[in-house]
Amino acid sequence: MSAAPLHRPVLRDAVVEALAIRPQGVYMDATYGRGGHAAAILERLGDDGCLIVSDRDPDAAAAARQTLGHDPRVRIVQEDFAMLEAVAQQFGPATGLDGILLDLGVSSPQLDEVGRGFSLRHEGPLDMRMDPSRGESAAEWIARVEQKELADVLYHYGDERYSRRIARAIVAARAQAPITTTTGLARIIAAAVPRRDGDQHPATRSFQAIRIHINGELEALDKALDALPRVLAPGGRATLISFHSLEERRIKRFIRVVSGRAPDAPRDRHGRPLPVAEEPARMKRVGSPVRPDAHEVASNPRARSARLWVLERLP
Repeated sequence: MSAAPLHRPVLRDAVVEALAIRPQGVYMDATYGRGGHAAAILERLGDDGCLIVSDRDPDAAAAARQTLGHDPRVRIVQEDFAMLEAVAQQFGPATGLDGILLDLGVSSPQLDEVGRGFSLRHEGPLDMRMDPSRGESAAEWIARVEQKELADVLYHYGDERYSRRIARAIVAARAQAPITTTTGLARIIAAAVPRRDGDQHPATRSFQAIRIHINGELEALDKALDALPRVLAPGGRATLISFHSLEERRIKRFIRVVSGRAPDAPRDRHGRPLPVAEEPARMKRVGSPVRPDAHEVASNPRARSARLWVLERLP
C-alpha cells in the first residue's frame, strides 16, 4: 500500500521510468522528504520487493514512519544521505541495490515551515538545519564567523557577486544586535545589495549559500556519489535530481571519473597535459539530463531548475 504524497515530487514519473523498477528489486530513496517519489516506487514493487527510505530530517523520518511504517516492504531510517553506504550495508542485500534516488536540495515542507528558518520571505528563527538536533544553526554561525570566511561562503556557495559587501554589512549589523530571524537577515542583505536581479529577492543567493554551508550539502553529495559504485548491483541505477550549478558540477565531474575519463589532468610548467593512467569505467550515464516540462513547471514553479541525472552500474 502506498502513501499519498503531501507535496509535489519533482520529475516523479521520469524518476520511476529511469529506475526501471523490478517488482522483486531492492531500492533506496535516500531523500524521503514527504514520500512522493517513495510512493511511486512502491506502486511498482511486488510483495517480494523492498524499499529503504532515509532522510536526515527528523520530521521527514517521522512522516515516513506514520505513512509507511505498516508496509512490510519498507525499511525506515533517519540518516544523512552522506551515509547511504552504511544504510545500504545494514538494510540492503550483499549483492547491492537495484536503484537509488537522491533528490537534492530542500524539500517543500522545509521551505514552507517557517519555524525551520529556510524561507527568507516569512519571519522565523534563523536556523536552516535539515536536522535541528545536530550542529550549529545559521544564527549561531553568523554570530561568530569571521568576515572573510562569510564572504567566501556567499561567493563560492551562492555565486553572490556582492559577497564582500554583504559580509561587511552582516558583521556591522551583528555588532549592534544579534541576528536571529530570517527576515532580519534578509533585510540586512537587501540593504547591502545595490542592484536586483530581476524579480529575485536580493537575499536569495546568500540564503542558499548559508544553507549549503550549515548542512554540509556539497560534502555530503561528494560522499554519496563516491559510494554509488560500491552499493549498486551490476545494472543498478542511480537517479539524481539537482537544482543548481554547484550540484551539477560535482555530478558531471563524478560522471567523468566513473566513466573512466580523468576529470582534471595534471599539467607541466608549460601548461601541457601530463599523461595519466586511465581508470576502468565503473558506471555510465544513461541519456541526457531530464528537465521538467512546461506543464510541471506551471503547476510547481520550484521544479523549474530541476535536472534528473541517470547513472547505471556497469558489470
